[in-house]
Amino acid sequence: MNLPELPDLPVRAHLGRITATLAAAQTAVLVAPPGTGKTTLVPLALAAAHAGRIMVAEPRRLAARAAAARMAALLGEQVGATVGYSVRGDRRVGPRTRIEVVTSGLLVRRLQSDPELSGVDVVVLDECHERHLDADLLLALLLDARAGLRPDLRVLATSATVAADRLAALLGDPAPVLEVHGRAFPVDIAYVPALPRERIEAQVARVTRMALADVDGDVLVFLPGAAEIRRTADLLSGLSGVDVVPLHGRLTAAHQDSALRPGTRRRVVLSTAVAESSLTVPGVRAVVDSGVARVPRIDHRRGLSGLATVRVSAAVAEQRAGRAGREAPGRAWRCWPEHEHATLPAYPEPEIRTADLTRLALELACWGTADGQGLAWWDAPPAGGLNAGRAVLRALGAVESNGGVTDRGRRMAVLGLHPRLARALLDGAPVVGARAAAEVVVLLDDDSLSPATDLVAAVRALRREQPARWKREVQRIARLVDGPTAGADDPAYVAALAYPERLARRRAPGSTSYLMAGGTAATLPPGSGLADAEWLAIAGAARDPGRAEGRIRLAASADAELARRAAPNLLGTADEVDWIDGDVVARRVSRLGAIVLSERPLRDPDPALVATAVRRGFALDLLRWEADALALRQRLDFLHRTLGAPWPAVDDAALLANLDSWLGPELATARRRADLTRIDTQQALRRLLPWPEAARFDELAPERLEVPSGSRIRLDYAADPPVLAVKVQEIFGWADTPRLAGGRVPVVLHLLSPAQRPAAVTADLASFWRTGWPQVRADLRGRYPKHAWPEDPAAVTAHRGTARNARPN
Repeated sequence: MNLPELPDLPVRAHLGRITATLAAAQTAVLVAPPGTGKTTLVPLALAAAHAGRIMVAEPRRLAARAAAARMAALLGEQVGATVGYSVRGDRRVGPRTRIEVVTSGLLVRRLQSDPELSGVDVVVLDECHERHLDADLLLALLLDARAGLRPDLRVLATSATVAADRLAALLGDPAPVLEVHGRAFPVDIAYVPALPRERIEAQVARVTRMALADVDGDVLVFLPGAAEIRRTADLLSGLSGVDVVPLHGRLTAAHQDSALRPGTRRRVVLSTAVAESSLTVPGVRAVVDSGVARVPRIDHRRGLSGLATVRVSAAVAEQRAGRAGREAPGRAWRCWPEHEHATLPAYPEPEIRTADLTRLALELACWGTADGQGLAWWDAPPAGGLNAGRAVLRALGAVESNGGVTDRGRRMAVLGLHPRLARALLDGAPVVGARAAAEVVVLLDDDSLSPATDLVAAVRALRREQPARWKREVQRIARLVDGPTAGADDPAYVAALAYPERLARRRAPGSTSYLMAGGTAATLPPGSGLADAEWLAIAGAARDPGRAEGRIRLAASADAELARRAAPNLLGTADEVDWIDGDVVARRVSRLGAIVLSERPLRDPDPALVATAVRRGFALDLLRWEADALALRQRLDFLHRTLGAPWPAVDDAALLANLDSWLGPELATARRRADLTRIDTQQALRRLLPWPEAARFDELAPERLEVPSGSRIRLDYAADPPVLAVKVQEIFGWADTPRLAGGRVPVVLHLLSPAQRPAAVTADLASFWRTGWPQVRADLRGRYPKHAWPEDPAAVTAHRGTARNARPN
């Protein structure tokens, strides 16, 4: 193949170096900013240098089609001659095709069916820096194929960012890194924060008008998704002499192509992230960047996946701004405060860390490595996400319990759909017909086809309006499966096949909150048209930040019979014994996942289940804590704090953690709350006394102390240290403070008047007699003249009552 006269782009001067390096090293990394020609000129040069086919993998269908069209135009040919493309649902290649541009996901499928990539000399992995899930998987599988089957396969990875060290290490030891610097014109950056309570569409429309007034030429506007593009276009509909052109992956090919061609008037191109690096939009002199993008996210705990709106990275913001300086000096307006720019993440978060990994798990199972071990990853798939994906595949019958792929799983993978949708198509077609199943599957794959919440109403509207994109995709997918031409018209059944764990039942009469079989709650939005439904087959649900429940975006009315047919593996009947409202409740319950279908009381529940329920609901305050039991617990606690082991801890946490050691026999026979209240708690606690040390328990922590008067007075161990409250006359003759725990802790004496009122507090009785007693004696003598108040307490015997009971020593 002879190279035509190529445009004067920065890469052109380096084509010889690039082809020579790849021929020698077999792997290489090319770092070049957007607009330098790496996507179009490099594959043409590689085709001229090699006899085999050149495969170019692009992260998006739009980019694949645009790159093929540009290369074909440079050759003066139609797409499908020397240069062709293959994307899902659209293929234009011929017998002379040397360069084939494909999406990363499609090349993964090719690699699965032909791991040697027969006839292919070079694979170009374009825009690796975007870190799409399919691109990361493709890189890992290609490297594995090179290591085992195709050591001669050349791989060139391209990136728009200079952070290529890890990529070079993966490709070689390391692979050579070739850098091409662009000839970008200067771009002036301005920051325009949002006004108070201003929505993103209103802010972007306001800034776009500023850009049109300030700069000649076209304006490229970056927005997170198709919905924001539509709303922003409405706000800009009154512009004079300006065409407002949308650009996103869900447009028809004709509309996408028109956005990538120069217009006859000034244009405002409203684009998603597709225009960041893979595409060149001609005529752009100004960029308006909303600062946000839409990326896949999954909440594994709730089982909800979808797209989340996140702040762009600094690298992405730089690439977006650079679009204004491709052809001449330009300006870029960033819709956030300048001081926030330094807080942006450096690079985009790789999808493999945050996205649903069910499809990746299926591809790994087909490759023969269920857990991905042994593959060289840019970032290895997180274990939690991969395990969740494998769990879904097991439920769908796509993999065995050991992770090996089943025949059904291979058939699902070949369909090129998400495994959930593949299951819905395979199992739905025999029941509702291939076309009807395909209609629902296409809508579930792209719910932007209808803004309605009611899935059945959405399908009927699409059948009535017959939009070309939907009709074409339905025809394609219907051809992938066998099935009758017609059947029961039941969109809810097909949706339930895809998402069986999202079958849901109303939580209470009249409520808009539904409990899904997977255990997550979700709420219907107002005006959904489904408010009367007792059951729902939920096809789309998202979790809003700050809300515990999900939000239902797409669903169909269902019933219990449909739920049983669509999700038989979630059905189960079990005897359940629970602790509910403070007592044991035994029931035989039929469930669909977390949804209760029916229940009836159990007369003779399994004793083991009852014991488990009692323990699950047990709390210390369910026991009867009489004074003696409380006192015993306080004495044990005192010795544990004072002496430590072997005296046990008896705080709440310790008692609950060691129920068997002190309450085991009683819990084994308890059947209800009343049984717990009859337990002798003091006797149970005595099981905690350590032996042989228990023989000294009453010596170390006596319940009562005998005072000189002969009275036996209870110690208060609730205080720290323990307290003995005693009338002062009853301890005449005590010279020193009594001590506990083998003499380690003095008792705190609360010395009382004859009226039982505190007269003094001391832990040093000898000192009190010397210095405190004279004042206390003077006070008490005046108030209680009938009692004995000797100057020397040792001169009178300890006694109870008045002075007549006192005798001199």
